[in-house]
Amino acid sequence: MKRAELQTYLDVLLDCARIKDYCPNGLQVEGRENVSRIVCGVTASQALIDRAIDERADAVIVHHGYFWRGEDYRVIGQKRRRLAALLAHDINLFAYHLPLDLHPELGNNAQLARICGWHLTARTGEMDLVCLGEPDSPHTVGQLARSLAARLGREPLVIGDADQPVRRLAWCTGAAQGSLQQAIDAGADAYVSGEISEPTVHLARESGVAYIAAGHHATERYGIHALSAHLAQAKGLETMFIDIDNPV
Repeated sequence: MKRAELQTYLDVLLDCARIKDYCPNGLQVEGRENVSRIVCGVTASQALIDRAIDERADAVIVHHGYFWRGEDYRVIGQKRRRLAALLAHDINLFAYHLPLDLHPELGNNAQLARICGWHLTARTGEMDLVCLGEPDSPHTVGQLARSLAARLGREPLVIGDADQPVRRLAWCTGAAQGSLQQAIDAGADAYVSGEISEPTVHLARESGVAYIAAGHHATERYGIHALSAHLAQAKGLETMFIDIDNPV
């Protein structure tokens, strides 16, 4: 498959033109023209690039790429090493951030719901990033946290009453602690995201809406994994998902 054809397919599939983001989505580093073997992962870390080199990949596709708004523009240090490795081995880098959070089937939010058995009923917040729904069966906050731990392989941090019933659930993967207020406004009993910050604790306690921080990486493994499987099935490409563990 030609690089340009793959880029067009992914950009359309993930509806990139519609989504306002704070990094460039799509092709970030240009490599060889023909693409047949692809490594997919959450973040374009040096460890993932090294694995892609070992696997003789033509392209790497990630959720967290490069060139974030506000970052240092200079190509030095970590950035230089990563780019040098990609360019030296003629490997393309594609990155899809919010488009891969938002996709109704392949997206991180949709895939987390699938893994956990949650039923989506509505969306709210900026660009409808926050999902609203309900668990597959009656849960308390404590039961919800234990279910997440079992499915994600990581113990979540819970702020709230473990015995509180969860009838209306809100979730947004990754670093979406800033959307807790949207979940509160939407009438959620509990909110699940990846990370948590100091002010989030106070807002959760004072609002009575439980907050479950289930891990940034842990909650965002599944969108890129689903995209990897989709490309193999839809386009006949040789894809592999490589999980570079991150405890955050």
